[in-house]
Amino acid sequence: MNSQINNHSAPKDAFWSKPASQLFEDLASSAAGLSASAASERLDEFGPNALSAGSHLSGLAILANQFKSPIILILIFATLISAIVKDWIDAAIILAIVAASSLLSFFQEYNAHNAAEKLKNQIALKASVLRDGKVTQVLSREVVPGDIVLLSAGSMVPADGLILEAKDLFINQSVLTGETFPVEKAPGVLPSSASLAEQTNCVFMGTNVRSGSAKILVVHTGKNTSFGAIAKTLTLRAPETEFERGVRRFGSMLSEIMLIMVLLVLVFNVLLNKPFMDSLLFSIALAVGLTPQLLPAIISINLSKGAQIMARSGVIVRRLNAIENFGSMDVLCTDKTGTLTQGVVKLDGALDLQGNPSDEVFRLAYLNASLQSGLENSLDEAIKAAKSKQMDSPLKLDEIPYDFMRKRLSIVVAEPEGSLMITKGALDHIIEICTSYDAGGKVASFAGDAPEDIEKKALAWEEQGFRVLGIATKTAGAQKQFSRLDETEMTFRGFLLFYDPPKIDAADTINDLKSLGVSLKIITGDSRNVTLHIAEKIGLTVSGVLTGRELNDINDEALWHVVESTNLFVEVDPNQKERIINSLQKRNHVVGYMGDGINDAPSLHNADVGISVDSAVDVAKEAADFVLLRHDLDVLKRGILLGRTTFANTLKYINVTTSANFGNMVSMAGVSLLLPFLPLLPFQVLLTNFLTDFPAMMIAGDSVDDVMVQCPHRWNIRSLRRFMVVFGVISSVFDYVTFFYLLKILKSSQDVFRTGWFIQSVLTELLALLILRSRQSVLKSRIGKGLWITSLLIAILTISLPYIHGVSSLLSITPLPLPLMVSLIGITLLYSLANEIGKRYFYRKQND
Repeated sequence: MNSQINNHSAPKDAFWSKPASQLFEDLASSAAGLSASAASERLDEFGPNALSAGSHLSGLAILANQFKSPIILILIFATLISAIVKDWIDAAIILAIVAASSLLSFFQEYNAHNAAEKLKNQIALKASVLRDGKVTQVLSREVVPGDIVLLSAGSMVPADGLILEAKDLFINQSVLTGETFPVEKAPGVLPSSASLAEQTNCVFMGTNVRSGSAKILVVHTGKNTSFGAIAKTLTLRAPETEFERGVRRFGSMLSEIMLIMVLLVLVFNVLLNKPFMDSLLFSIALAVGLTPQLLPAIISINLSKGAQIMARSGVIVRRLNAIENFGSMDVLCTDKTGTLTQGVVKLDGALDLQGNPSDEVFRLAYLNASLQSGLENSLDEAIKAAKSKQMDSPLKLDEIPYDFMRKRLSIVVAEPEGSLMITKGALDHIIEICTSYDAGGKVASFAGDAPEDIEKKALAWEEQGFRVLGIATKTAGAQKQFSRLDETEMTFRGFLLFYDPPKIDAADTINDLKSLGVSLKIITGDSRNVTLHIAEKIGLTVSGVLTGRELNDINDEALWHVVESTNLFVEVDPNQKERIINSLQKRNHVVGYMGDGINDAPSLHNADVGISVDSAVDVAKEAADFVLLRHDLDVLKRGILLGRTTFANTLKYINVTTSANFGNMVSMAGVSLLLPFLPLLPFQVLLTNFLTDFPAMMIAGDSVDDVMVQCPHRWNIRSLRRFMVVFGVISSVFDYVTFFYLLKILKSSQDVFRTGWFIQSVLTELLALLILRSRQSVLKSRIGKGLWITSLLIAILTISLPYIHGVSSLLSITPLPLPLMVSLIGITLLYSLANEIGKRYFYRKQND
């Protein structure tokens, strides 16, 4: 193939020590990039630019995950023991139940995973590359060796490559090197012995551009990159979510109970001279019976369904576990632009120093905005959109890109009078580099009260809600390249006024969030006065204002207290945003953060719920848990409600299953000490769990009580334990009533006893699921269609099993006389009534 790289491979070693001309030759590329056809051929040859350790799981991997559970491994061990002692029927039945349960969980998780992947592909990261000599956008996974990639502030670096051109390029590569601060990069040739941290002439996959711009030649992609080489050993992962912490603590509680139960039942049964092997298998089955085996699948189903519903509302979920956190969130931190405001920034005026409209100030601003090639932003777009007539476009000589420390951007152009540097940026950062100002066509020195007069004018406009930028110029030198050090001794030329009107429904949305128990805090780099104006317009009651300068004077312990009473944080930098988020978390809040810029990435990563928008820079989208396709706070409200619904349905399964299982297991453990035989065979215990898990799969589509979505809810292990014990005891009481009826009144045989209790165990757990799923009466709460239909079908199947010839003998159960079956159903109905009464008492006590 004509695009084939020399020797059929990319350069393997020390590409940073080779000149660009040699790499172009090795990679069969050029400064104009690859052709579309050549790139397509290389994509086929080298494969997608993705890590083998990526998040996508194959069907085989998901299936294998089903057998990593300690519970499943214990059951397989039990199957082997049964086979060793030649109890082939028990071994086959246990193995069949394990396989069926694992396959059921597999299909649900596989479908959930695929649905989530399809949604995430809607916001896949893209890269700007040269193809056929033109700049085009391609998916990052389609970048190939030999591509020329253009980088700007906010870009994620898609692959390893050599820098061909760079302008004030600073790369955040802490993901690879652990360096705290961004590293400056520039073209050049370095020794082959240079370490990763010393390779300042190349960039690496997984890092991101903090400031500046660059053009790079891609050398390695995918698993051949430096990031790919260490991907398996990287310990970087998203912080543990509130929901994950709850699951972990819940698992620890169950493990303690299981261990105690297994040891006690095994010891007592052996002391009572029952067969050791049967006692061991029965003890294991009891422990497994206590466990909500389908919890991982139930969580996946709930989260996947939630992600699909959110997608229809314009929210793409990047990390499924964060959905539960969305519901637990009680503080939302956000910038004002696009959330509280309409997000459509307009240039309201280009004014001279006297505050009069100025065509010259606009021309300078337009040249600066239209010729800059770095970070795209709404302010530059507003300037370009305000152009009403054709303007000359002089030759651009150089650019000093924007960064978040200088807060300004400079362009050098060739004017008839000579080179001219035009600088635009935050007003105070423009004033600090000016030594003179334009006084009606004459240049006057920045002496006396001139800077204060400029700031007073700006302050008056900010109080009216305008964002004010400054613009300055100076005659540039004869050099070909300029740097931020050249931004000195400039002349202040005028003001740029921007306005982003508040959203009409912002006040309603804020009130809705407040009614849901979510407080709103604004964290912005904008000035105090602009932010106060917006807060007044949208009806946000200001409880406290803290500026970035004041924040620097407060230690962390003091800030933990201040954040509670403050809801406006203004003129803050990225590090201060992160401090605010961390302080709120120290106060035990579940914190959401909404941002779309480079400086928002650390806060998005550290917040419990990171929210960005589709138009955000790559690094912000990569750090976020959710990406909004519409910049709308009302979408957040729907997300919060859905998160709470998902969390509530997950807790339903845990509460009901553990309480019913706990009651049954305590009953079996107790009665096993009184009977000359095991109350249920090990595989019958497992079959009970397997049958009752089917309706539980439908819990994701169930309705939720209003009280569960009106305020944030979090894991409460103490409440879970109380629920398990209270309703487990109710279940156990009726189990012993059943035992007494079967053994003392009917004098039932071993098979009749096991059959009767097997049927009742399934029926009581099905009814417990329908009754305890809601705080309301079962007659008043709306049960999900899928839930009640599957419950009914499983109930019919369970009652029918003893009467199916062949199946009954295989399961060691026997047909029951009609009077006995009616009696068992009667006891089950009494149990349901007791649950209804117990439920009212439990929640009344909990509310008190």
